[in-house]
Amino acid sequence: MLDVTAPTPKPRVIAGEKHDWELVIGMEVHAQVSSNAKLFSGASTKFGAEPNSNVAFVDAGMPGMLPVINEFCVEQAVRTGLGLNAEIHLKSAFDRKNYFYPDLPQGYQISQLYHPIVGEGEVLVELGDGTARVVRIERIHLEQDAGKSIHDMDPTMSFVDLNRTGVALMEIVSRPDIRGPEEAAAYVVKLRQILRYLGTCDGNMQNGNLRADVNVSVCRPGQYEKYQETQDFGHLGTRCEIKNMNSMRFIQAAIDVEAKRQIAIIEAGGEVTQETRLYDPDKNETRSMRSKEEAHDYRYFPDPDLLPLEIEQAWVDDIAASLPELPDAKKARFIADFGLSDYDASVLTADTGDAAFFEAVAAASGADDKGGKLAANWVINDLFGRLKIDEKDIATSPISPAQLGGIIQLIRSDAISGKIAKDLFEIVYTEGGDPAQIVEDRGMKQVTDTGAIEVAVDEIIAANPAQVEKAQANPKLAGWFVGQTMKAMGGKANPKAVNQIVATKLGL
Repeated sequence: MLDVTAPTPKPRVIAGEKHDWELVIGMEVHAQVSSNAKLFSGASTKFGAEPNSNVAFVDAGMPGMLPVINEFCVEQAVRTGLGLNAEIHLKSAFDRKNYFYPDLPQGYQISQLYHPIVGEGEVLVELGDGTARVVRIERIHLEQDAGKSIHDMDPTMSFVDLNRTGVALMEIVSRPDIRGPEEAAAYVVKLRQILRYLGTCDGNMQNGNLRADVNVSVCRPGQYEKYQETQDFGHLGTRCEIKNMNSMRFIQAAIDVEAKRQIAIIEAGGEVTQETRLYDPDKNETRSMRSKEEAHDYRYFPDPDLLPLEIEQAWVDDIAASLPELPDAKKARFIADFGLSDYDASVLTADTGDAAFFEAVAAASGADDKGGKLAANWVINDLFGRLKIDEKDIATSPISPAQLGGIIQLIRSDAISGKIAKDLFEIVYTEGGDPAQIVEDRGMKQVTDTGAIEVAVDEIIAANPAQVEKAQANPKLAGWFVGQTMKAMGGKANPKAVNQIVATKLGL
């Protein structure tokens, strides 16, 4: 079990007309396996290809074609399980899940019901208010995706694109441990982050590579605690599943509106029907899609064309040994090694590319606590802010870690002031070049010669006797002399030296 010191968030309470109600949420996240080939064929998984161009005979359900397991997809599932602190089953098996979709040519989906490859695991979900919840993972199973039906290209016909048919998916099933819309979104964000670190799914929700089915139910306060004690689902309300959510904002909105729908039904004396529903963001409502099927409705049976899958512990151990540093461990290290705040460490470890960029900047600028904090401030505030304005990401940053680290080095050595550093950042960002050489060539070094600073301060004091009297009466007004001195010296004077000299000259 994960060692969690943060307090557990309180469940979301929704006030009905008669009673208060609590939310209970479980999630089934479908993550497309990062693989060049499909689960049971060598067909490409490249996104954006011409319709029906990434299709092998077995994907198209041609007679006599047999599936052949893609070992790399199995490895990716094992890697994901290890990254989620889950049990890896050395023996698993594939089943046929029978139902007809026009974009599922075989008339069944090859999945894993009875013997999934990954068993119980857990994910630590940290929320912005300092609370955290451990969400239990029930299972992860491998299955093949269906194709895509297209209904808006012709008024009289539908079209089918089989490019996604047979693409490997990991269905990551959670326990009903999530207690609010914000937690649900945070869970998907954390899960996507871990998958990206592992390299097992790119998490691109726009391309459909990560989708969530959200199971929502409501219960009276106290009932969830009874469920926890007994694991009897009878203490919880009837759940409805909201399918194919691909937006954190929509996930939260759909949960909220579905919970209120269920509460209204129950308080009116009705019963919630277990079913699959779709969320309509335009109308902000959920609507019925189909009655919720149970396992027997799908007529599951072991796939006769695939032998049970057996893997060796030594192979699993080799995969475990190759795992990268995961988000929670990296965040803890950033806090310990660089003296970062919890917030800054969370921002910098949100994405693997961001974390790697920061570490490179810190190394280039001096990786002690002070250098790490300064590097974090520049990466988060200046670089990320500018990239957002320019609609770029860290991979397309015009400024390199070495260049940004060079700017920070110049600040730390007192070669330039913070104000000059802002100007230098802009030059390097737009024009490129070596920061130290730019400072040298353009005369941007700050003045540390106390003699020159004293001359400037003396002139300003002599020209402003009335202001001197005010500053001596109220030392806070000495800042006016600091500002005037910096202005007179073109912003190149060392601010610390200016403050000291002004205070001395004014007798403060």
